[in-house]
Amino acid sequence: MLIDKSGRVVIVTGASQGIGLAITKAFLANGDSVMGCAEPALEKAPHAQQLRREYPQHFFYDSVDVTQTTEIKRFVANAEQRFHRIDIVVSNAGKNVFKGIDCEEEDWTHNFNLNLRSHWYLAKCARAALTQSRGVILVITSNHAFSTLPGCAPYNISKRALLSLVQSLTIEWGPAIRTLGIAPGFIDTEGNQTWFDSHPDAKLARERTVNKHPVGRLGAPEEVGDLCLFLASEHAGFIAGTTIVMDGGRSAIMQDEDPD
Repeated sequence: MLIDKSGRVVIVTGASQGIGLAITKAFLANGDSVMGCAEPALEKAPHAQQLRREYPQHFFYDSVDVTQTTEIKRFVANAEQRFHRIDIVVSNAGKNVFKGIDCEEEDWTHNFNLNLRSHWYLAKCARAALTQSRGVILVITSNHAFSTLPGCAPYNISKRALLSLVQSLTIEWGPAIRTLGIAPGFIDTEGNQTWFDSHPDAKLARERTVNKHPVGRLGAPEEVGDLCLFLASEHAGFIAGTTIVMDGGRSAIMQDEDPD
């Protein structure tokens, strides 16, 4: 997917694997420059190393723990120093914190620092640069923001809160900055394969999950990347303040029983 306006500067968090990696690749293939980050150092992030080799003038990478606000601030400052502008922020970094509603306080705090506060603080740090470029913020949340499963708290709670963050950023920072959310469902990443492998029969677990999707398959990370590319473009200029669900129709099913 090629968008007509390239040469932009894009920040992507969680860029070393999975959905974040696919988003990074989509913007690079479009001719944009990407400042990516994730928690692992570059020498422990093979996909990031490969992108540095393929796009030495357009892809740069920092090791950042987004639960630490000082590291987020440093990361954004590095991006501005390198490129002298920021056009798009894709706030993607996050992790499943499935501990249940009776979780310990440290689990609750870690979840909200990672899956909520980091998105808000990244936007705050990038606001001045995005205002100057009349840029776009894309917040990656989850279909758990709309409906969830037993044991998925406090993750789902923070993902629900991101819907309100998208709305508030839109109404308080617009029209200079346009903000949108994307709520992926079951995307076929390494992390989800690890979840399948945790079952006694990984193949059966995958089949049952696929059968719960009206489209008859799981999502591909590249599809999230393509959606980000479109939503960040001028073609989507009238879309703001909302969160788009991409879950293969999974949320359209009222009951969750496996077919006989």
